[in-house]
Amino acid sequence: MEKTIIRKAVKKDCSKLLELVKGLALYEKAPEEVTISLKHFEESGFGENPVWWAFVAEVDGAIRAFALYYIRFSTWKGQRMYLEDIYVEPELRGNGLGSVLFERLIEEAKEKNFNGMVWQALDWNVSALDFYKKYGAKFDSTWVNCSLDF
Repeated sequence: MEKTIIRKAVKKDCSKLLELVKGLALYEKAPEEVTISLKHFEESGFGENPVWWAFVAEVDGAIRAFALYYIRFSTWKGQRMYLEDIYVEPELRGNGLGSVLFERLIEEAKEKNFNGMVWQALDWNVSALDFYKKYGAKFDSTWVNCSLDF
């Protein structure tokens, strides 16, 4: 990797971000689950009331990785960063790019006075679980994921 820049995402990044989201969905064996439109994605991050924020990693001028988060409120803990996705293109994995993004998220959470960060990982994604273990992440198997689709 020649030159790497970590920066906050801007609206013009959304098309590439969605491309990376689709790459993540393919990796997670669920490409058909990505149904969001570019317009909705852009509005959700850069409209009047943004609900997500992201950092991108530019390598040699091209966005090759991202980390997207939003604010989760816990009645027990208060505001916490919820890491929705962190993704590095396959050919760049193992070069520290994920670590740089993850550490930037931690820095952001501290700057915003969040009291922690939470996320989910698939139980079969051993490389992701090993990555998080390096940061001292706690794993909780007592909660069951629930959702409703409309």
